[in-house]
Amino acid sequence: MYHKTDVHIGRKIRERRIARGLSQATLADTLGITFQQVQKYESGANRVGGSRLWELSKALDVPVGYFFEGLEQGEEQSARNEPPLSRQSLELARAINAIPEGEIKEQVIRLVKAFTKKD
Repeated sequence: MYHKTDVHIGRKIRERRIARGLSQATLADTLGITFQQVQKYESGANRVGGSRLWELSKALDVPVGYFFEGLEQGEEQSARNEPPLSRQSLELARAINAIPEGEIKEQVIRLVKAFTKKD
């Protein structure tokens, strides 16, 4: 059985990796490990040690505390209320973030939101 904290940290690793446009293999190469190890971290099957978490924070350009964001609400509540973001959602967010600030970006955001409205 996976520990909820490890699953949470794995989810944060996956989300940030995809948001940065990195494959598991690319991240693994940066860390000097196999992509299978990255898979195990992301699923929560393997616990991430302190030194590896530091390396991940540098590779993914986030502070170490990023991986723990959301845990202060309680591990169980966090796991229930935050379904993992899909790859498509993360890629869409990354693409929108790449659009320079301004009217076009606002129009794209309004368009995406319009598709989500249910009547």
